[in-house]
Parts: sequence; C-alpha cells; structure tokens
Amino acid sequence: MFMSMNSISVIVHAALLTNLRLASAAVLAITIGMAAANAQARDHIRIVGSSTVYPFVTVVAEKFGKSTNFRTPIIEATGSGGGLKLFCAGVGAAHADFANTSRRIKKSELEKCKQHGVTDIIEIKIGYDGIVLANSKAAPRFSLTRKDIFRALAKQTPKPNFNSNASGGGELLARNAYVTWAEVNAALPADKIEVLGPPPTSGTRDAFVELAMEEGCSQVESLHSMRETEPATYKVVCHQIREDGAFIEAGENDNLLVRKLVKNPKALGIFGFSFLDQNTDVVQGSLVDGVPPEFENIADGSYPISRPLYVYAKAAHLRLIPGMAELMAELTDEDTWGDEGYLAERGLIPMPPAERAAFRAAAQQQTTMQF
Repeated sequence: MFMSMNSISVIVHAALLTNLRLASAAVLAITIGMAAANAQARDHIRIVGSSTVYPFVTVVAEKFGKSTNFRTPIIEATGSGGGLKLFCAGVGAAHADFANTSRRIKKSELEKCKQHGVTDIIEIKIGYDGIVLANSKAAPRFSLTRKDIFRALAKQTPKPNFNSNASGGGELLARNAYVTWAEVNAALPADKIEVLGPPPTSGTRDAFVELAMEEGCSQVESLHSMRETEPATYKVVCHQIREDGAFIEAGENDNLLVRKLVKNPKALGIFGFSFLDQNTDVVQGSLVDGVPPEFENIADGSYPISRPLYVYAKAAHLRLIPGMAELMAELTDEDTWGDEGYLAERGLIPMPPAERAAFRAAAQQQTTMQF
C-alpha cells in the first residue's frame, strides 16, 4: 500500500504536534512543580536570635512539635543582634521566620528590615528576665552597686582629683587602671577583676550596658558636668567596656559560661536569670544595690538589672511557612507564659495579665508594628 506525499506530511505534522503538546505539558508540569516547591520550600519553622530567649522558645517549640501535626521548629542561638540581622535579610523561604531578642528591636534594625522588604513584623513581648553577675558557690557572694560595676568594667574612668567644674571633661579621663575589686570598693575582696560576659552582638550585653553601666556611670559625681556639657562623650564613656583582659567575651553559650565559672571561682559571669535559676547548685547571683536576683524581685521591679524579652514574627511568612500562627498561639497561651505557666517554671518572669492580653491579641490578630 502506497501513501501519497500529502498523507505522509499530515501524519508527520500530527506526530510533531503531539510531541510538542506533550513537551509543553511536561514543561508546564515542571514549572508548576517548581513554583509549588518555591512557595513551600520548607515544611518547618526557622527561629534565630537571643541565647537568653533560646531555652524558653525551645521548650515551646518542643511541646508544639509533640502536640500538633507540624514539625518541631529549628532554633539557632545567634545572639539578638545576629538574629535580627538574619531576620531582616529578606522575605522568602531562605530567610528566618522568627527572631528572639533580649531587648526591643532598634530603629536602625527596623530600617534594615525595611530596606530588604521586611515591612510587616509582629512584635510579641513574652515576659521579663534579670541580668545577673554570678560566681561559683565555692567563693564568697558579691554585693555590688551599679557604681562599682561601672568603675570595674568601664574602658575609661575619671582621673584622681577629677574637678567636676572643669571644662573639657573628656581630657580628664584615663584608661581604667583598677586591677582588683578592693581598689574599686574597699568592702570588696582583693581579687583580680575578671568578668566573663557576652559579645557585642548579644542583647544581654546591650541591656547590661544600658541598665548597669550607664546607671552606674550616672552615680559618679565627677561625671555629672560632662553629662550636661558633653552628652555624646558622656554616653561613650558610660557605654564602653574595657578591653584589657578584665572583661572577657565568653560567647553566646551561657551553659558553657556557667561551667567556666565553676572552674574559676574567682571570676564573675554575666548572663540571664534563667541560667542562674537552672544552676543554683553551683553558682550564685551577686546582690546589686543590695537586692538579690530572685524571681519575686525581678517581677516587682526591685531588682535593678531587669529587661523585657521579645519574639518577632515575619507576617509575610504566615502564608508561606506552615504552623507559624499556631506556634504564636502556643507561645501566648496562659498555660505557657502565665503566672502558673510552664515557662515560669523555667525562670521566665510573667508579664501582668493586662500586658499579656495585649500581646496575645496582637499575635491572634496578626497586628504588625508601625515603622
């Protein structure tokens, strides 16, 4: 049987058209598959940030993973500053969904977020924490004033015979020459000043500088005139921590810091109250301005070095990453952060009921911050 050229052309054309349609369908299927993969590139929540908030959010994440059909979130302790840098880097599955901080987000960080398209942020304050200066129970307990803390750790201190009425206050400062605690305050031991503390990326460091160093600085009478005449210099003096070995940056791992204190009974360490609360068998918290770092004293505000703790959520990811809204609901549940909640058992200081209600409403209604 012979076929005409026209018949052969029709058959070839039909075959080509069929293959083209099949190829187009395959390309479409691949495109749809890639779009779906990009739309939900992760099936778990990613959280970054504060080492202080880390243990609290870890407990919430573990309970969330066990009690829901969602995967347990992955949490990284990067420090507050490092966490917010990652959080603000952009929107999409390649970027973090939540950031934990042991201080409120700064204006400059909000601007960084905005520059990278992170404009819808839900702020949740989860409670309060105290910053402690702790040492080994094998050594005597310290009783410090914030003025002592400033004089021991400031990079610069007033020269002897500092004249508070003199002009040019910045010229009357000198490198901190205190070597022992007894030189700072005769009532303190004659041990060498050795304090292990967090790095500059830590929210604990930021809060410590503001609440302990700056407040202690304000109590140094010879600096009062500088506060009025040279406010910029005054702030630098109050905030700078010495770099001559008396203060040692010990990283973001507070559990490791506790172990270092046990090995070195003459050193003090700076970290959040929750780590003290979990290690009272080996370390003790110093009194600050006569007040011990205890749950009740932080809750009522009498302990002078206390600060709020926050979790920030990326609202754009609520449509992208499964379980984010449900995790916020678990975090703000009374059984979690209330007076009798399981986070209080871990050392978190609960907020007053009205404050909890306000932040719970923000989480439920997905209310975003105003830039």
